[in-house]
Amino acid sequence: MTQQVQTNGRFYSYLKKKNNYGKAYLDAMEDTVHHLKKEQTSANRPGMLLGKVQSGKTRTFLGIMGLAYDNGYDIVVLLTKGTRALVKQTMSRLHLEFDQLIRDDEMHAFDIMNLPSNVSRWERKQRLAIVVKKETNNMDRLQATLFEKYPDLKDKNVLFIDDEADFASVSYEKNKDKNVVEQRVIASKIDALRKNLQRSSYLQVTATPYSLYLQPEEKENQMRFAPVRPAFTVLVPVHDQYVGGEFYFDDSHDSSSSAYYLYRDIRQSDLDLMKKKDGRRVKRDNALKQKNLANVNEAILNFITGSVLRRLQQHTAGMKQEKYAMVVHTERGKAAHEWQEELFNKIIADIQEAAEEDTAEFQEYVNASYENLSRSLNLRPKSVPSHEATIHAVKEALRDEMAVVTTVNSDNEVEELLDAEGQLHLRTPMNIFIGGQILDRGVTIRNMIGFLYGRNPASFQQDTVLQHSRMYGARNLDDMAVTRLYTTSAIYDVMEKIHEFDAELRNAFISGGHDRGMIFLRKDRTKGIAPCSPNKILLSRLTSLHPHKRLLPKGFQTGYKSYIRKNVNGISVTIDQWTKREETAFVSVEEVKQLLLDIRETLVFDEGHSWDVEEYASILDYLTMDAEEKGVWIIVRKNRNIRRTDSEGRSEDAPDTPSGGYGELAVARRMATDHPALILLQQNGREEDGWRGAPFWWPVLVTQANMEPAIYTAHPV
Repeated sequence: MTQQVQTNGRFYSYLKKKNNYGKAYLDAMEDTVHHLKKEQTSANRPGMLLGKVQSGKTRTFLGIMGLAYDNGYDIVVLLTKGTRALVKQTMSRLHLEFDQLIRDDEMHAFDIMNLPSNVSRWERKQRLAIVVKKETNNMDRLQATLFEKYPDLKDKNVLFIDDEADFASVSYEKNKDKNVVEQRVIASKIDALRKNLQRSSYLQVTATPYSLYLQPEEKENQMRFAPVRPAFTVLVPVHDQYVGGEFYFDDSHDSSSSAYYLYRDIRQSDLDLMKKKDGRRVKRDNALKQKNLANVNEAILNFITGSVLRRLQQHTAGMKQEKYAMVVHTERGKAAHEWQEELFNKIIADIQEAAEEDTAEFQEYVNASYENLSRSLNLRPKSVPSHEATIHAVKEALRDEMAVVTTVNSDNEVEELLDAEGQLHLRTPMNIFIGGQILDRGVTIRNMIGFLYGRNPASFQQDTVLQHSRMYGARNLDDMAVTRLYTTSAIYDVMEKIHEFDAELRNAFISGGHDRGMIFLRKDRTKGIAPCSPNKILLSRLTSLHPHKRLLPKGFQTGYKSYIRKNVNGISVTIDQWTKREETAFVSVEEVKQLLLDIRETLVFDEGHSWDVEEYASILDYLTMDAEEKGVWIIVRKNRNIRRTDSEGRSEDAPDTPSGGYGELAVARRMATDHPALILLQQNGREEDGWRGAPFWWPVLVTQANMEPAIYTAHPV
């Protein structure tokens, strides 16, 4: 496939020697340039370089740049998101990557807004890289440069590389701070530029494949929405050190993985407390004694203790002691950031004072952090520092003021904080960054082991959430053992759903299913389910459906025994009538829907959790839509005892037994071929297990093997 691509040229050879790319990366670069030379590309039909968030996309497209220079391209226009910080970061990466070639005058890199007023003909004969912020003034300057000031450039072969090309937000994002009109103007200006060039190609670089699905030629009555197809798609290889949603969400259910300990649940009231200063809720005395600051205190202590533990391990191994970062991203306003900086500095000052006096409180807090972090560290091969050594090192870190708090909420501040590699500079061994959206626009934060996240899930969009996920990327797994994500259960559930959605669409790309489009569904009160425009999907209320997926309520308590006894007995009688003392039965969809409604009446949900039974009813309608017999397989198990919460205090979400071939989940998946299955687990609900001493039924819905994946919402916008 790559025989038409010159791979021995000066630029590509230099980059290969410098970076020692693996074969998968070389194949991706060469495949991309092959397609760029062969295919007609445009903003409406771009080439697509598809990677994961912070997975090495920049490294890959810089390699593509070098190879493109060797294959007839004279100019590369790098389109970046609209912040000066990202322009600076991009310029830094260009100079680092092509340093020798720039020194040898074989290429020149310019920021379009700082372009010299007299670029010579000699300079214009070299390979050029022009960084352009996706903003109208930048685009106008590029237009003037190419067609007015230096018209000879329009005859050059130009490659446009659109970095972070997550255009789903253009037609879909409801955030008022995103100027949708300007975004469309920019897109039209790019098209106008390219029409006036003699030769050009267009490559989008993104981690958000659904952006293609959210720009369809819509026909409201169709069930499937076809994507705007790229001319070609090349996947960025995922390197060995990449940590993404699979670790944060899929592996979090595995108690043998350090990911099991990663998520820490916090209350919504704690996030509310961080919105603005309130002297009635936050007293001036010792912050460590205030119950409403318990989650924030834990986050800070775990970050300091986790940094200390890793630095002790590195010292013991004779390695360089690393510096670490924590990000606090809960609000967008500067007033909130100022309050959070004051609050965090107050807490750190109180911890420092407690450490100096060696109070019982200080010992208690560090002991709790040590116990929590050592559980996950013990799953790694390195030995865990002793409790005594850790306490001593924490005191030393506090005495030397190793933990510093920095607010980052404007382009100027970010630019001042970037290091030579365009990453946030870590001044001390422990850096806490407080900020809003400015921290999620491609800014890289190395050695991040703490993330306190609290953006409102009601306004989540897919591109927004993934760009917020600065904890993804190249991560040392030993560092991941002390990494903690602090957020509410509601936000965590939304993030997990969005991870599932992203994974589903990515799998469609890999398997070629993206050529068929994706089914989007909504609940309709008259029709049960109906096709839905993807632009009507509110991602915070999204459910991805795929073969053999489990769907179940979680995060609940039972009603009181005296209140629910009659309902539970009635449910039990119905199930016994279905099964006739057997453990399986085939039951009509309408009967199952009523049973789920009856079960819902017996459960009380915790803050941040809910169970929309009407959503389950609509999903059952979809799953049985084409079946001659509209029924559901029932698998019944009785006399079960499960704890309400796991060892980390999180709501239990795995009442079904998957192990072996006889567990109910294995049975359900065997039976669910053409029809869904519903596992019904009769729990004893013992008080010693955290329940209210009342038996109850816990349902687990399993989709069938023979089904088309779909995206469903019960709450279209």
